[in-house]
Amino acid sequence: MFLLELGNGFTFVKRQFRITLDNTHYYVDLVFYHRILRCFVLIDLKIGKVNHNDIGQMNMYLNYFKSEEMSQEDNEPIGIILSAEKNHFLVKYALGGISNKLFVSKYQLYLPDKKELENRLREVLESK
Repeated sequence: MFLLELGNGFTFVKRQFRITLDNTHYYVDLVFYHRILRCFVLIDLKIGKVNHNDIGQMNMYLNYFKSEEMSQEDNEPIGIILSAEKNHFLVKYALGGISNKLFVSKYQLYLPDKKELENRLREVLESK
């Protein structure tokens, strides 16, 4: 189901992809390769609020993939951090100056009920 939401072109590479730097192991939660975009897509899942350490860690993963995993034909990797909560100001300042393609987004474990969807739709339509 998750792959279907991402769209076409994704190929699963590995879950808990291990990166070893200076005898310390780090793990990327999910690694995909996008056949159409010709790049790796790294996904880090956070059950709580995303913090600046998470963003720095993903930036490290992206730099590692650029240096060690990409081939000459590949485009630069994309990093996605999915978290239960997102502090917009923290994300704005933590991502500032990072040249890597790194995105932070909030996810929901369930779909809102019909009434909540109607209320959100009404708010969007009224704001335009």
